[in-house]
Amino acid sequence: MNVFYGKMTSKGQTTVPQEIRELLKLKPGDRIRYVVRNGEVVIKAKNKRLIDLAGILHRPDVPALSLTDIDEAIGDAIVEHVNRST
Repeated sequence: MNVFYGKMTSKGQTTVPQEIRELLKLKPGDRIRYVVRNGEVVIKAKNKRLIDLAGILHRPDVPALSLTDIDEAIGDAIVEHVNRST
Protein backbone atom coordinates (compact mmCIF):
# COMPACT_ATOMS: atom_id res chain seq x y z
CA MET A 1 0.00 0.00 0.00
CA ASN A 2 1.34 3.42 -0.96
CA VAL A 3 0.61 6.44 1.24
CA PHE A 4 0.77 10.02 0.00
CA TYR A 5 0.30 13.21 1.99
CA GLY A 6 -1.12 16.60 1.17
CA LYS A 7 -1.80 19.75 3.11
CA MET A 8 -5.06 21.68 3.35
CA THR A 9 -5.17 25.47 3.11
CA SER A 10 -7.39 27.70 5.24
CA LYS A 11 -9.85 27.75 2.31
CA GLY A 12 -10.14 23.94 2.35
CA GLN A 13 -8.05 23.52 -0.80
CA THR A 14 -5.41 20.87 -1.24
CA THR A 15 -2.96 19.77 -3.92
CA VAL A 16 -3.34 16.25 -5.26
CA PRO A 17 0.12 14.64 -5.09
CA GLN A 18 1.78 14.12 -8.47
CA GLU A 19 1.82 10.33 -8.05
CA ILE A 20 -1.97 10.32 -7.54
CA ARG A 21 -2.53 12.65 -10.52
CA GLU A 22 -0.51 10.28 -12.71
CA LEU A 23 -2.20 7.16 -11.35
CA LEU A 24 -5.70 8.58 -11.92
CA LYS A 25 -4.68 10.30 -15.19
CA LEU A 26 -5.96 13.62 -13.86
CA LYS A 27 -5.64 16.74 -15.96
CA PRO A 28 -6.37 20.38 -15.09
CA GLY A 29 -10.13 20.87 -15.02
CA ASP A 30 -10.96 17.23 -14.23
CA ARG A 31 -13.46 16.72 -11.46
CA ILE A 32 -12.76 14.56 -8.43
CA ARG A 33 -15.41 12.57 -6.58
CA TYR A 34 -15.03 11.94 -2.86
CA VAL A 35 -16.87 8.83 -1.65
CA VAL A 36 -17.16 8.18 2.09
CA ARG A 37 -17.38 4.47 2.98
CA ASN A 38 -17.20 3.14 6.52
CA GLY A 39 -15.33 6.19 7.79
CA GLU A 40 -12.80 6.18 4.92
CA VAL A 41 -12.67 8.51 1.95
CA VAL A 42 -12.17 7.11 -1.55
CA ILE A 43 -11.14 9.57 -4.26
CA LYS A 44 -12.31 8.84 -7.78
CA ALA A 45 -11.44 10.72 -10.92
CA LYS A 46 -14.42 11.95 -12.90
CA ASN A 47 -12.59 12.13 -16.21
CA LYS A 48 -14.62 9.68 -18.26
CA ARG A 49 -17.62 10.78 -20.27
CA LEU A 50 -20.50 8.58 -21.35
CA ILE A 51 -19.26 8.80 -24.93
CA ASP A 52 -15.96 7.27 -23.76
CA LEU A 53 -17.91 4.07 -23.04
CA ALA A 54 -19.24 3.77 -26.60
CA GLY A 55 -18.36 0.35 -28.00
CA ILE A 56 -16.57 -0.80 -24.86
CA LEU A 57 -18.69 -3.92 -24.41
CA HIS A 58 -17.65 -5.50 -27.68
CA ARG A 59 -14.05 -4.41 -28.21
CA PRO A 60 -11.60 -7.08 -26.98
CA ASP A 61 -8.66 -4.62 -27.08
CA VAL A 62 -10.30 -2.33 -24.47
CA PRO A 63 -10.32 -3.33 -20.79
CA ALA A 64 -13.77 -4.06 -19.40
CA LEU A 65 -15.35 -1.63 -16.95
CA SER A 66 -17.19 -2.70 -13.84
CA LEU A 67 -20.94 -2.20 -13.59
CA THR A 68 -20.26 0.43 -10.93
CA ASP A 69 -18.07 2.39 -13.37
CA ILE A 70 -20.75 2.18 -16.04
CA ASP A 71 -23.53 3.20 -13.60
CA GLU A 72 -21.46 6.16 -12.39
CA ALA A 73 -20.71 7.30 -15.94
CA ILE A 74 -24.41 7.13 -16.84
CA GLY A 75 -25.32 9.05 -13.67
CA ASP A 76 -22.69 11.68 -14.40
CA ALA A 77 -23.98 12.06 -17.97
CA ILE A 78 -27.53 12.58 -16.69
CA VAL A 79 -26.35 15.23 -14.22
CA GLU A 80 -24.36 17.01 -16.95
CA HIS A 81 -27.38 16.92 -19.26
CA VAL A 82 -29.66 18.37 -16.58
CA ASN A 83 -27.09 21.07 -15.72
CA ARG A 84 -26.83 22.08 -19.39
CA SER A 85 -30.63 22.22 -19.67
CA THR A 86 -31.08 24.62 -16.75
